[in-house]
Amino acid sequence: MTRFGKFLDKTLQDLAYEPIWNVICESDIDPHDIDIAFVGNAYAGMITGQESIRGQVVLREAGISKIPIINVENACASGSTAFYLAHRAVASGQVELALAVGVEKLFCDDTGKSLKALATSSDQEIEGKMGILFAGIYAMRVRSHMEKYGLTREQLAKVAVKNHDHGALNPHAQYRNRVTVEEVLESRMIADPITLLMTCPLGDGGAALLVGTKEMAKRMGKRPIRVGSTVLGSFGFTRKDEPSIVARVSKKAYQEAGVTPREIQVAEVHDAVAPVELFLYEELGFCGPGESGRMIDERTTWLGGRLPVNTSGGLTSKGHPAGATGIAQLAEIVWQMRGEAGDRQINPAPHVGLVENGGGNVAGETAVVALHILLA
Repeated sequence: MTRFGKFLDKTLQDLAYEPIWNVICESDIDPHDIDIAFVGNAYAGMITGQESIRGQVVLREAGISKIPIINVENACASGSTAFYLAHRAVASGQVELALAVGVEKLFCDDTGKSLKALATSSDQEIEGKMGILFAGIYAMRVRSHMEKYGLTREQLAKVAVKNHDHGALNPHAQYRNRVTVEEVLESRMIADPITLLMTCPLGDGGAALLVGTKEMAKRMGKRPIRVGSTVLGSFGFTRKDEPSIVARVSKKAYQEAGVTPREIQVAEVHDAVAPVELFLYEELGFCGPGESGRMIDERTTWLGGRLPVNTSGGLTSKGHPAGATGIAQLAEIVWQMRGEAGDRQINPAPHVGLVENGGGNVAGETAVVALHILLA
């Protein structure tokens, strides 16, 4: 992956070129061995005007052509969806080697234009006409959780502190500064109780990975990482007493991979605002309802804890170029499982990892959630 950040001088093609060729060279394959490519991007149409053939344009610059190129647009889960499809292509026997790319350019010297693009990942006939932005949607969910279980503002802030601590160790992170609970709580209020330092930034960046057969993997000479499961789910008009989309999708992913939540050793989750990470702990089965505040207080999910979460810095610190996020999350888990995560490496290297990536909003629920479990 590239470092995530603000790169006004780089095009979408520039942001994809580096990770595509890094993954090809690192994997020690001939690029002509790639049978199919899936390119995830969410907002280039609105930001740059490039529609319809984004993947072909991006891969042409990288020197890849003639193979099937599939454009994937699925809100902030576009990259994860590209991976889901790449895995399906290999697992079905259709191909031996698939390339999945995620890329996004959100900075364009017009923040309003970028925010307007992001806001399109909701039902424009309902939420759009009401003027609801994602910060407001997240704030309502967080306030409800606080009232139900007694989560404190300090516990919300600790998630941002943890992720900035982790991001400070990650050379790919957009923000590499540490923050304190006091600084988080005193930063500008965005949508009560969410403050500026609890929110993920806009970002530019790209990420890429290769999915291949076992025979292809043997060429690398590295620790092989197996896809235990990759599950994609969409919103459902659930009652309050029914499982959330994350709970539903993760249950299916655990079953397919043959593991339990207790066996997960490292996780990357979609902390578009840091406090959301707390109830993701609960929905993913890492703890019981209302117990997530204790997990952050006891540092269970910090580096050195029993279950480190967002060792990359998460979206809060690493950044969130939407189309690239899901594949960047997978990159972090693979690096951790291969012992290649540098200063933030978990020891011993984990052998069961999880990625949760969400996107969009429909009827008050996340529109799409991707859940991947990797095994080593």
